Amino acid sequence: MEAPTGDFFGVGHGVIREFWSLPLTMSPRDGRGFNCYFPMPFNRDARVELTNEGDRRLVVYFYIDYETFERPLENVGLFHAQWRSEYPTVGWGDDDRRFEDEQDYRREVFSTPNMSGEDNYVILEAEGRGQYVGCNLNVDCRRRLKNDWYGEGDDMIFIDGDVRPTLHGTGTEDYFNTAWSPLTEFWTPYHGQPLASTGGEGWLYKGKQSVYRFHIEDPVHFRKSIRVTIEHGHANHLSHDYSSTAYWYQTEPHAIPPALPSADHRLPRS
Repeated sequence: MEAPTGDFFGVGHGVIREFWSLPLTMSPRDGRGFNCYFPMPFNRDARVELTNEGDRRLVVYFYIDYETFERPLENVGLFHAQWRSEYPTVGWGDDDRRFEDEQDYRREVFSTPNMSGEDNYVILEAEGRGQYVGCNLNVDCRRRLKNDWYGEGDDMIFIDGDVRPTLHGTGTEDYFNTAWSPLTEFWTPYHGQPLASTGGEGWLYKGKQSVYRFHIEDPVHFRKSIRVTIEHGHANHLSHDYSSTAYWYQTEPHAIPPALPSADHRLPRS
């Protein structure tokens, strides 16, 4: 697995926030204490590396708890994490036409179907046998578009080669277990929004948002492959900056993940 440190521990955009969930926390003071409780089985050895690609020296300390057994574990899924980004997503339509001004254009956009998942933002793509256990998703609404609200993008999960989504949700806010366009920072064991930015009544969703959802009690199993995607706006009509970290377990071998971009390309845009 390979991911930027802060993103791995639950919040993107290069920021830290105090929050807690069942598997991940950022603890006081000011979210500097990163904690991970995902089990990470191994049979022979394990290696954890932390690389500083910044311009200044940092002080880091850590604890790692582990157990040993008399014999290797059999048929156990190994822990994986995958970071991805798209700056910006490719949207369509006329951003100069505002939904609140043109209801006909609003109906036109929302009547456009997307059943194949083409151009969806990809959170995870993996091959093998395993179970998907969640993600964090980070959205930066950097400019005014045809509508402010990014949360109408459906989650679409394709399992074992299905052409149509095996699991097809009703919107980003619904997948992350929220409702009515949340503007409040909150956290629970399995879902939350540790970062909620708003530009006020004139531009409600301006800025950086970070949400998470963990499938601890409801893991998504796959036998051959899985592709976890989400629309960026309805039928992918919005162009925002997206990044994410996915978490899953699977037996080996696994597909080679995309290379982690350099630090310059991972940094959020100001």
